[in-house]
Amino acid sequence: MARLKRYCPGGIPQHVIQRGNNRSVCFAADEDMAVYASHLYDAATLYGIAIHAWVFMTNHVHLLVTPTQDSSVPKTMQSLGRHYVRYFNRKYQRTGTLFEGRFKSCIVQQSRYFLVCQRYIELNPVRAGIVKDPADYIWSSYRSNAFGRVSKLWEPHPQYLSLGESDSERQLRYRSLFEDQIETDLLSDLRQSINQGLALGSETFRKELEELGGRRQYLHKRGPKPKVMA
Repeated sequence: MARLKRYCPGGIPQHVIQRGNNRSVCFAADEDMAVYASHLYDAATLYGIAIHAWVFMTNHVHLLVTPTQDSSVPKTMQSLGRHYVRYFNRKYQRTGTLFEGRFKSCIVQQSRYFLVCQRYIELNPVRAGIVKDPADYIWSSYRSNAFGRVSKLWEPHPQYLSLGESDSERQLRYRSLFEDQIETDLLSDLRQSINQGLALGSETFRKELEELGGRRQYLHKRGPKPKVMA
């Protein structure tokens, strides 16, 4: 089946994943993650991306961003990959590709799904068994969103800001979101959307995006298997 054309419209939040090629390691030390973060900040600033959430894992990265232009996300990820791969190959005396050729992305509806997606990203180290508390993992945005830790990468989204009138109120309410697990159906929708490159949102939201972008935003339903004739 032909791959769907990427659609990264400006002004709408997007969940982005960049994976190591064949799930290989793309960060071998904390220094590598720091260099990646620096290149990410430079590229996001240059091409116009607000970064709301992130997590850097050993062999992949999750980002929740809002681009200002349709080309902001592709240009940012291309620039980031080019500069970081050059650093990584030089440091570890290797050649060739480091990341999968095509990053994954999906558009995220703000009202119901934005904070769910943000929690999903920041809970990655917990699901991987690296830490029990997301606050114990330094290479994510959790400390910024939950405790106000200063980071030049972090730009809070209006959906996050609506949690309270003050920083302390927002942080308290944000931490309380992590007391419950993400609902199974929401988790399934989230994973399916990012894996298929489809919008994460309501049926109405997906239809609106289809009309705007001229691109399918839903999965084809599989029909019943044909009967085998004797």
